[in-house]
Amino acid sequence: MTTPPIAAIILAAGKGTRMKSDLHKVLHPIAGQPMLMHLLASVDALAPAKKVVVVGSGREQLEAALGGTAELAVQEPQLGTGHAVQQAEGALTGFDGDVLILYGDVPLVRTETMQRMLDRLHTPDAPAIVVLAFEPDDTLRYGRVIAEDDRIVKMVEHKDATEAERAVRLCNSGLMAARSADLFALLARVGNDNAAGEYYLVDIVNIANDDGRMSAVVTTDPFEVAGVNSRAELASLEGEWQVRRRAEAMADGVTLIAPETVWFAYDTQLGRDVTIEPNVFFGPGVSVADKVTIRANCHIEGTVIGAACEVGPFARLRPGTVLGEKAKIGNFVETKKAVLGAGAKANHLTYLGDAEVGAKANVGAGTITCNYDGFFKYKTVIGEGAFIGSNSALVAPVTIGAGAIVGAGSVVTADVEADALALARGTQAAKPGWAKRFRELMTAKKSSK
Repeated sequence: MTTPPIAAIILAAGKGTRMKSDLHKVLHPIAGQPMLMHLLASVDALAPAKKVVVVGSGREQLEAALGGTAELAVQEPQLGTGHAVQQAEGALTGFDGDVLILYGDVPLVRTETMQRMLDRLHTPDAPAIVVLAFEPDDTLRYGRVIAEDDRIVKMVEHKDATEAERAVRLCNSGLMAARSADLFALLARVGNDNAAGEYYLVDIVNIANDDGRMSAVVTTDPFEVAGVNSRAELASLEGEWQVRRRAEAMADGVTLIAPETVWFAYDTQLGRDVTIEPNVFFGPGVSVADKVTIRANCHIEGTVIGAACEVGPFARLRPGTVLGEKAKIGNFVETKKAVLGAGAKANHLTYLGDAEVGAKANVGAGTITCNYDGFFKYKTVIGEGAFIGSNSALVAPVTIGAGAIVGAGSVVTADVEADALALARGTQAAKPGWAKRFRELMTAKKSSK
């Protein structure tokens, strides 16, 4: 049996006025990734032949975000969900396969759920349409799916439903699967004789029923089909996503001292026996190997942390940071495009930007790499086993050789050869009795006023 090709139609034409934002609604992030990209990642796992995003306002933003990875179809004016799906027909001319209808503001539908919809479409009873439904705690104003077993008797929007129909708890998520030949033929017959005067997508199920064809329902967790229409709903979905990700991390062998205070990105990778203390935030692009300890109040993004490293407390690791095995980043240390070799240490109050630090090198408190001259960035290289004294400024481009020592308080502007001592500070002078005489003079002046 051959598998039909798959197309996805993603509806994203809504204006998102409740978000009160200049950013398109479906580009607002959850766990550091735009909602639309969450959904497309799940779609891409099915290897679709076609992806069509139906847009209205904010088209330029979506074009830029998609970067040509999906075709765009424009819905203007917006006359309902059925009308929106019709706008994708031109992009699917000549396509003969299965079509998934999805929503850009319903971002967390899993690939497995999409596949279940497609599989149900090809069972022996051959439903015309497969609808994804759910049973929420509060049915609110969702459309209802009236079904017997998994066969749909009727679908109705809340505003058009009777009291008896509103008592049904099975609600329509809006997501559907259909064969392309069925989908657009049924859509062509949808009218707008309803309370809103719109072309409802759900009517294709009722039309198929009237033709004597059967449609089926597949159910899922309400979390998976939660939609976002406001900042509050965005925050709520983010919160629930984080709760589930924390549980997954702990189940995989990560210790979270205060789980509710740790925030993950969509792509955070964690090894086993990792310990994360309270108030740690992961931005995108972080990989953490086994036996790492991340202490409290750290912000980490775009970073690779090797096995048995220790980070924090109060550390900020920015994109391009790579920590070798057993490296240590201590309190109030910031890194950016910094690669630390195995066992290297920067324990206190340090900035390492555009730097390469060799294995077992020790960077003292208050050290900074001066990597920017106002126009360009430059690199600092610190060799293996080097020791950088406290409160040193390394003015890039500069190389500190392996085993070299930089004396505390130095401003280093030239390369230091291996195993050398570099001192670059003013000479200390002592004047015996000067402080006492100064105090006596100032005290006399003050008392005379």
